[in-house]
Amino acid sequence: MMLRVRGRSFMALVLAPEPPLPAWLGALDAQIARAPGFFDGRPVLIDLGALPPEQPDVAGLLQSLADRGIRIIGTEGAHKSWAGVSRWGGSLGPPPPPGAAPARGGRPVEIPDAPKPVPDAPPAAAPALLIDRAVRSGQQIVHEAGDVTVLGAVAWGAEIIAGGSIHVYGALRGRAIAGLGGNRAARIFCRRLEAELLAIDGVYRTAEDLDPALAGRPAQAWLEAESMLLGPLD
Repeated sequence: MMLRVRGRSFMALVLAPEPPLPAWLGALDAQIARAPGFFDGRPVLIDLGALPPEQPDVAGLLQSLADRGIRIIGTEGAHKSWAGVSRWGGSLGPPPPPGAAPARGGRPVEIPDAPKPVPDAPPAAAPALLIDRAVRSGQQIVHEAGDVTVLGAVAWGAEIIAGGSIHVYGALRGRAIAGLGGNRAARIFCRRLEAELLAIDGVYRTAEDLDPALAGRPAQAWLEAESMLLGPLD
């Protein structure tokens, strides 16, 4: 299952359905079962580019995603021959949270382009954020200026987002998103790896993609070329 992130100031998950759709939906349901709050309140863009032009009932696929509580804010890669394609720019999922600005005139919500590649030179030093407590389920910590260090655990359903690296001195059970502004040198460190999702500069690994040999152990994640690598700390 493909997951990626878009934008710097506005974040959206991107789901990319792949044929055969029953198998892809089964993998999605397994992900939701492992992390029931994974999509809660998060805007999602659907990339349909991997589906063939003759794919039947794509509208039914979108509705099935909305029925799973996934808030779809728009689509890309849709084939012009699919029924209902002109209406797929608007929201198909649950209503946005209070205070969110609706799309005007039913037009598609625009998602900013992915961050441009940055030079290989190391980024300038930025202030770090220290969290001297555990991060509870449902909490989100965002620090785009630099590293985030958590002295406690990060619970399932919690999320840490950093422009630099992420250091968790307890168990990492939630989501850790490092290198948000295009910092490919960022890393993720934790004393106990049980994460729902790891991401560095838009490259993701979900729980199903983590090495079972690292489960519950001190570990780190980093980028090499276009892949995320993981290894033990001890």
